[in-house]
Amino acid sequence: MSANPDRLYDLMPVVYRMRDAEQGYPLRDFLRVLSTQANVLEQDITRLYNNWFIETCDDWVVPYIGDLLGYGLLPEAATLADSGAHAARLGRVLAPRADVANTIDARRRKGTLSLLEDLARDAAGWPARAVEFYRLLGWMQHLDHQHPHRGGTADLRDPGTLQRIGWANGAFDPFAHSVDVRRMSSHHRRGRYGIPDLGLFVFRLRSYPVTVTPAYCLEERGPHCFTFSVLGNDTPLFQRPVAESVPTHIAQEINLPVPLRRYRFAERGADADYASVSAALYGEDKSVLIYAPDWPSKGQGMPVPREALMPADLSGWRYQVPRGRLAVDPERGRMMFPANQRPKGGIWVSYCYGFAADMGGGEYARITPELEHATRYIVHTALPGNDPAKNPLPAGHYASIADALKAWAQAKAADATLRSLIIELAESGVYEGSIDLQLDAGEAIQLRAAERTRPVLRLLDVRASQPDALSVGGGAGSRLLLDGLLVVGRGIEVHGPVGDDSTTELQQDLCELVIRHCTLVPGWALHCDCDPKRPGEPSITLDSTRASLRIEQSIVGAISVISPPQRGEPPTLQVCDSIVDATGVERVALGSPDEAVAYVEASLRRCTVIGEIQAHSIRLAEDSIFTSVVRVLRRQSGCVRFCYVPPGSRTPQRFHCQPDLALAAATTDAARAQETLRVVPQFRSLRYTAPHYARLDDGCCEEIRSGASDESAMGVYHDLYEPQREANLVWRLEEYVPAETDAGILYAS
Repeated sequence: MSANPDRLYDLMPVVYRMRDAEQGYPLRDFLRVLSTQANVLEQDITRLYNNWFIETCDDWVVPYIGDLLGYGLLPEAATLADSGAHAARLGRVLAPRADVANTIDARRRKGTLSLLEDLARDAAGWPARAVEFYRLLGWMQHLDHQHPHRGGTADLRDPGTLQRIGWANGAFDPFAHSVDVRRMSSHHRRGRYGIPDLGLFVFRLRSYPVTVTPAYCLEERGPHCFTFSVLGNDTPLFQRPVAESVPTHIAQEINLPVPLRRYRFAERGADADYASVSAALYGEDKSVLIYAPDWPSKGQGMPVPREALMPADLSGWRYQVPRGRLAVDPERGRMMFPANQRPKGGIWVSYCYGFAADMGGGEYARITPELEHATRYIVHTALPGNDPAKNPLPAGHYASIADALKAWAQAKAADATLRSLIIELAESGVYEGSIDLQLDAGEAIQLRAAERTRPVLRLLDVRASQPDALSVGGGAGSRLLLDGLLVVGRGIEVHGPVGDDSTTELQQDLCELVIRHCTLVPGWALHCDCDPKRPGEPSITLDSTRASLRIEQSIVGAISVISPPQRGEPPTLQVCDSIVDATGVERVALGSPDEAVAYVEASLRRCTVIGEIQAHSIRLAEDSIFTSVVRVLRRQSGCVRFCYVPPGSRTPQRFHCQPDLALAAATTDAARAQETLRVVPQFRSLRYTAPHYARLDDGCCEEIRSGASDESAMGVYHDLYEPQREANLVWRLEEYVPAETDAGILYAS
């Protein structure tokens, strides 16, 4: 198909085109209409052809192809709507394209152990490890048929192997066990170690890379102490999974997104050396890589050689590091140099961290809408052995955000028609400074991360007597968009116009602030133990402005609203697929410092809110979890549906919310009190930077884990559709496991 609108006109003889030009091109305009319709017809024909194949067909065709193959669908698939983005996402979970495509191959391999791992990946999108528990039973071996590597007693002199007993819920347990007569499929208490039992350990956490980013020096501990996290907190390092070489291979630790253990981080093999780092985990395109220019001597440290590293337990920051060596604690994400041999040229690291979803700032693929007719500037930061401030940069490239904004001001002064600017941060480094933006009327600025990067915007405390923040203001129709950033040090402050004149306010006020795929660190910054340094400070302050705020797939701290002098209708606040964390359930996640409620009309969809909500009105709250009470001033409008709202909340009309439904089914006061305690969200962790941050615990009640409008989980991880993935995988296991085998799903992460 050609995009040329004159492709039919170009086929006409030259004589007709000459005559058409003499008459003002009526023939060309007519053929352009025909070309448009021809393009539509060609697109439809191409689409029909692509729908014949599972690799290229539309999502709605996948269940039909599966039906031709006898692929069984869950009953929920029949109730999906024909339109809507979330219905399409759920459809891709209930009818996975890869699982349908591999149906014939799976039937041929039915009964093999490696097939179960492929089913978990294709049907649920989870990497997995399959284990036959009868191979781990203790039994008397015949002397003529010995299996020396099967089972066995524990070697108390090998702490690395002993760690694997409970590691990842026992997925890598190598020891022999006595028989367990309980069935794997028991609804009361599961058994594991029986002859017919087979376990499929699934790993729901993902491993996200961070590439060449500065390490953080903990000066309070010493100039030789560093953390991998640029925020200065402990973070467990994760394995970068290595693809399995053959389909029959059973997944090992190196093939799965698991945290790194000290004993596995050490050199393994017949000549195991626990003072050296494994070559399979350290190096280019591997799990860990460290750059220390000019360390331990001039011209070295790009990267630090593997022979200079040694695994260590740095839990107390007490370790005697030999000269010329670097101690690394992968379980806490810490590094320690010799006290008398500190690095002078900075430290950069590449590593992986664990998280559950594509949310907040990260090096994952994301769709970033482009501003139309925008000028594009690229900003660089220091990398190992290269400082852009000391080297000449090509046109359109700058060494700091301040330089790019200065160039934009000069460009606008030279050309008054310029209205859109894109500032792209090119590397996953740290961009420091203080930013004060004042947008003109109709101006739009997008501050975004480059593809597959995670830039860190560190707002410094440079004015002792004044507050420091990313300060934003603007004229009518102006917009600021933040995409893919991690903001630390301070918050974002949106200030309104000065004066009480309502006309002036409408003409000199920012129109919209959009935050997408960003992390505004709750509490501004973190201590080494992950506690927030400023837990009472908001991440976003709307100061006397009527600007609307939209937050998508982000992690932010508290939101503070200072009402404008001229009120009118409240400005809108839209939060979807995000976490609003006030650093504690007793603090205020959305409120006002000088009034009872924040003067905004809020909409929250698929969110987890840690802290109280104090708002003027809520237009819509859907599939969300509120960990603390919600207080709304205006209850006559709006709706709260399929949410968990704590008792004692004041909200608009509620529909299918918890614990309301559970309390309505209780008949006595004692039963209602019991239901109130039972139907409460239970989280794995509410501490930012934890791999299981804001994730529901597996022991959480079903009313929360599958209480959303489409029977997925409430809260920010709604779109993972974990209940549907689990049900789909159980359905497949029943079809493909060997006869008389009792298979079950075990969560390793």
